[in-house]
Amino acid sequence: MFSVVIPGRPCLTDIVAVDGQPNGQATKFAFTIPLSPSFSELVVFFLPGTVLPPNTGAAIYAQLPDPTTGQPSNFRFIGALANEKPSGIFTVRSPSTGARTEAEEEDDMLDEGGNTAASAGVLTLGISIEEVQAIAPQLAALEAEGASSGQDGSGSSTAMVTQGSGQAQRQISTKVLAQRIIGSAFNYLASFAETDKGQDVVPLKSFRDWWTKFERRIDVDPTFLERQDPNANS
Repeated sequence: MFSVVIPGRPCLTDIVAVDGQPNGQATKFAFTIPLSPSFSELVVFFLPGTVLPPNTGAAIYAQLPDPTTGQPSNFRFIGALANEKPSGIFTVRSPSTGARTEAEEEDDMLDEGGNTAASAGVLTLGISIEEVQAIAPQLAALEAEGASSGQDGSGSSTAMVTQGSGQAQRQISTKVLAQRIIGSAFNYLASFAETDKGQDVVPLKSFRDWWTKFERRIDVDPTFLERQDPNANS
């Protein structure tokens, strides 16, 4: 279902299910990633064909060695993915007792040999399929933590939670979706209408152009029809 990319390394697909279920529907997975050569960011993404159940997301957790003892620390939430956001860049840092200076961060990035416990061993990257309502508070706390430290938090966005929560609270009916699709087509094609023997006629090419643009927008923003005003971000 998932893959990981770390700059300068092959794409990782050796994910392990850690909560095997009788029906085969695992919800928790893990990657074990060597920390040498050192890195501070990684990319997690859905493999083609992966679709999560409605109103759920993939919470991402990282377990790093303690910088002084080398023993595994607690898992730390670093972000989330969802059907609306199938990939993201996430920051992974060793736990520390205080803020680190920019120079210290640069030294860690340049020192690939590493002489601390945190530069050896492995990172365990956990991925857990959870309800959006459970992920939302963690994302909010992560965003607040990033804002207070002057960083951008994680590679994930609260937009995922906003969209997911909206789906949980407000189901868009098929009729409304159909009306919005038809309305989009009508508004676009009306400008190409020509009068022929008292009838409004629209060239077939205009419809094909509308469909191409409509498909492109669906690819870029799959949920735009579900919002109250589907033309708000035109």
